Amino acid sequence: MAKTLLRSGDLDDFQAVGGGGQAVFASALQIRETLRLRKQQALVDCLAIPQVNDEGDRVDWYAPVEGQVTSWKAADDDQRHRALRMLEKLADGADSLSRKCLQSDKTAQQLFGALLEKTLQFPGENHVFLIDGKPVITFWGFVNLNERARDDRFSCLQTTTLDAPMVAVEPEADPLPAPKITLAQPDEPLLAPPVQVIAEPEDEPELPPQAPVLVESEPAPAAAETTAAARQRRIPLWSLPAAALIIAAVAAPLLWTRQSAAPVAPVTAQTEPPEVLQPPPVPALTTTLPLHQASVSALRAEEKPQEKPQNKPVVIAAIPKDALVMDAGQMRAGTTRFLNGSWRVIVDVKDPVTGKAPSLRYQLLNNKGSARLVHGDNVVCRADIFSGLHQNGELMIKSRGSARCSDGSRYPMPEISCKAGTSDVAECTGRYDANTVVPLTFRKVGA
Repeated sequence: MAKTLLRSGDLDDFQAVGGGGQAVFASALQIRETLRLRKQQALVDCLAIPQVNDEGDRVDWYAPVEGQVTSWKAADDDQRHRALRMLEKLADGADSLSRKCLQSDKTAQQLFGALLEKTLQFPGENHVFLIDGKPVITFWGFVNLNERARDDRFSCLQTTTLDAPMVAVEPEADPLPAPKITLAQPDEPLLAPPVQVIAEPEDEPELPPQAPVLVESEPAPAAAETTAAARQRRIPLWSLPAAALIIAAVAAPLLWTRQSAAPVAPVTAQTEPPEVLQPPPVPALTTTLPLHQASVSALRAEEKPQEKPQNKPVVIAAIPKDALVMDAGQMRAGTTRFLNGSWRVIVDVKDPVTGKAPSLRYQLLNNKGSARLVHGDNVVCRADIFSGLHQNGELMIKSRGSARCSDGSRYPMPEISCKAGTSDVAECTGRYDANTVVPLTFRKVGA
């Protein structure tokens, strides 16, 4: 009996998550099979079965079991609550198994544990369905674009909160009458009248009698002038000739020095008459004009006016959000962290069987990774790849040989070289041999 199709979508609309340098979706079927062998059938039935189309850019998700299908939004609160409890229980078992595998000494077990840790990540509630009341997740191993893996994987599935319990409000009691406070003694006033202290006079010693002091009032202005004139008359008259002798002794040397200095003759400026400029002679006027034979002189090439260069408009193109951008700072530092992640490589070649371009995916982490190629009649090929920076500044991505395919054949892998173009967007080409070089385009599909 055919499986029920739950959901379909383009891989470019979501971002793949993973661990150990590999995406969960790249090993989806292997993860389900490993869980089945470990007798984790409940977890296997919770994961939908993916089926990729021939172009490798779209995937269909089918139900792993038969039953009545209900979307998460169409389910009632009781069904959602039971399904969420089931998912949380399954997640606890998956986390326990993941930690056990990560502690193993085998590399394969460690890789499985790292992938299982991100297996139950999904974009949102629209990707969860209930089959006979049991939850089934589609697009597991993916999150929405430009988002990171959620710490709480089921935060988008939280059921509606229960009604808040009714809180009985007790009626307020009648306010008690305010008690009357009676003071035993009345309060004293804040401002008490000052207390007058009367000091008893002490016995003072008797002082001898003093003569009476007469106090004169201020003299009038006329009396002041009389006093000043009296003070001036107190200067003796015999001191005037002595003062005249002292002034004469001080001024005599100064007058002698001034008279002994030689007189300076005044300097008179000699003025010369200004020169009169004669105007140049004016040529004589004639009644006839000078005539010469007219000639046309060609402009020299170097004398031709140079045209100003026209300023061409600058066109700024938008950078696609999923393009491979070769970060200039990382290039100068010699690192290629911008290449980490899952990439879809668009190759401009046609498959001879189907006439379509093969589907090529690259998964890289720290210059190492793997390539997955689908061509022909769903023939899947895989190869190990590595990357690095060349001395000339180009990014090189090579494989260690031809890819091994599921039908036992080999498929050649291109030697990719990329250089930074406009806005540091990578311009890449793939070389299959000395005479076959095709353009390539990288599009990021996951972390």
